[in-house]
Formats: sequence, structure tokens, C-alpha cells
Amino acid sequence: MNKNKIYPRTGDTQTVYLKSVVTRPTIEVGDFTIYNDFVNNPRDFEKNNVLYQYPINNDRLIIGKFCSIACGAKFIFNCANHSLKSLSTYTFPLFFEEWDLPKAEVATAWDNKGDIVIGNDVWIGYDAVIMAGVTIGDGTIIGTRAVVTKDVAPYSIVGGVPAKEIRKRFTPEIIKRLQEIQWWNWPEEKIRESIQAIQSGDISAIDKL
Repeated sequence: MNKNKIYPRTGDTQTVYLKSVVTRPTIEVGDFTIYNDFVNNPRDFEKNNVLYQYPINNDRLIIGKFCSIACGAKFIFNCANHSLKSLSTYTFPLFFEEWDLPKAEVATAWDNKGDIVIGNDVWIGYDAVIMAGVTIGDGTIIGTRAVVTKDVAPYSIVGGVPAKEIRKRFTPEIIKRLQEIQWWNWPEEKIRESIQAIQSGDISAIDKL
């Protein structure tokens, strides 16, 4: 893979390799992960899809390899979480100048739930929302317009508001084997030679390689 390549397909400017277009040091993206946007310029992913990720928090968005992120998917970070410990939901500390409050206490205006971590080979559907502090396991499918508020186990299919598990993609034995082989970490040439086996849906085809 050309590490600076932006568009995976000739003539298609709606789909980008996300790693090549992000600039924030607080966003990490693995190789071959794609983002498609038919409404906005997909190169504006940081501006349009990664929301409330203010530098004061140092919270991170970590996305693994070979993920597929559909148009409109949003990642909502901690500054959107008005503090529930307060008797009011109004963010007084954020407007410290107006209320003569210490500037150093700005971050007390919201609850910090941590980073968003997306595993490898995850498919995030159209208009899905991933909330701060959530970890999504390898191989997961997030349904269209799902709102993910809790961690998702590997190779689960989830949907709804809030998102709940619909089913597992494979048997526990196959999931365990897929997590062992971690095909996304193979050298590019081995992946290229194994695409047919990977797409077959038959784990034994991979074990025979």
C-alpha cells in the first residue's frame, strides 16, 4: 500500500483511506480503513464526524485496520457529556469569564469517559453514533443509525438506540480462531493471496493456507 494514497478506487472521490486524510495527533487509524461520504467531502472526516474532541481533554480516537465506516457515522467525545454530578446541566465552568470562575477548572463542566477505541475489521453503518469511552471489538458490525453507549464484544452485530447485541457473527470457536490468527496483521502479500479464503466464510480454508 502506498502510505500516502488517498483514494482506493480510480475515479471514486467519495471513498478515502482514512489514515491518509486525518491530521489530528489524537486520531490514530490503521492501514486500509476506509470512509465513504456521499454528502460531504470524505476528506473532512475530522471536522464533520469527530465531534467535541477538544484538545483540553487529550482524548483519542483509535481505529484499527481494514475497518469500513459509512457516510455520516459520528464519534462523540467527552466535551459533549455535560456533568451529571452537578445539580445543573448548564456548563458554568466552560464560561469561566462570564461567571468569574477559575479557568483551570473548565474540564469540570463535563464527565470524561475516556477514549473511543475501534478494533480491526469493524463495519460501522450509515449515521451510526459511537459515544465517548466505548471500545468496539474486532470484526463487529454496527447497524445503521445505532447509538453505541457501551463496549461491544468482538464479532457481534449490534443495532438500535441504545445499541444492543442482535447476535454473534460466528460460533465461539470460529471467533476464537479469528482472534488468534488476526489476518489483518499479516503481510500485504499474504493477505492478497488469502482473499479468496477469507471471503469464503470457511475458517478451515484459512487454516489450510
